[in-house]
Amino acid sequence: MSEKTRFGHVGLIGRPNVGKSTLLNAMVGEHLAIVTHKPQTTRHRILGLVSEPRGQVAFIDTPGLHRRRDHALNRRLNRIASDTRVGVDLLVLVIDATRWTDEDELAMSQACSFDGPVILAFNKIDLLDKRDALLAKTAELSQRHDFAAVVYLSASKRNGIKDLLDEVFARLPQGEPLYDPDLFTDRSERFLAAELIREQLMLQLHQEIPYGVGVVIESFEREQRRIVINALIVVAEDRHKGMVIGRQGQVLKRVGSRARHAVAELLGQPVHLALHVKTRSGWIDDDASLDELGYAR
Repeated sequence: MSEKTRFGHVGLIGRPNVGKSTLLNAMVGEHLAIVTHKPQTTRHRILGLVSEPRGQVAFIDTPGLHRRRDHALNRRLNRIASDTRVGVDLLVLVIDATRWTDEDELAMSQACSFDGPVILAFNKIDLLDKRDALLAKTAELSQRHDFAAVVYLSASKRNGIKDLLDEVFARLPQGEPLYDPDLFTDRSERFLAAELIREQLMLQLHQEIPYGVGVVIESFEREQRRIVINALIVVAEDRHKGMVIGRQGQVLKRVGSRARHAVAELLGQPVHLALHVKTRSGWIDDDASLDELGYAR
């Protein structure tokens, strides 16, 4: 083992919509974690791999820490995010540089209780007109916790990504890569396909509907020239079924077309995608349904 070779697991934490998933995708170089402007887009613990000659980082993206606890799904998402501190070598606390909320306080408290190095990463700095407030916030937070480093970046524009990776690698323990360097995640193709379908549902649907929508891959078959996928879209209320399908099936067709292209691009093979919709009342409060949809306890 080379003295300079490093390996470790790194958790990304922060409130919803600070750009953790965009940051993960920028570092990994793949559309791994789905991204929308809606809160709670990320619902799973997603591992993304960065492999370089100096070593390998296993980044763990998590749901945003939030105050809402009115459904079993919300409580599970917060547990997934909180459990990220277990078994990682380093945390990256991601903050939206444009505003601070009480949910940032929740993420800050999780970072402060972590027994290991924490990097403070201010994202979306490209949206700032003046930097004075950012420097003041940096000083304030640095008085509350002894951060290993502070970085400023714009994940959407891929600015500052190298700075963050340099700080991460510098603090990882020595070790050989645990994962195949050709991989960018340990997640299955079925999981990635389900997430890309859900991403399009989040983008195409409005208001509260996306939060009651889940996706189950019922079959996934690699044929000689294409991948054939049958997916079930689960909605929590019967009235939402018609909204997902849309007038003359237009919404579902649009979701299917865009998801099919996204899956084909990620997996590098033509895709045939069949979607159908089913109402499962109250699934976001039903443990068996949450288990089936892959939401960890």
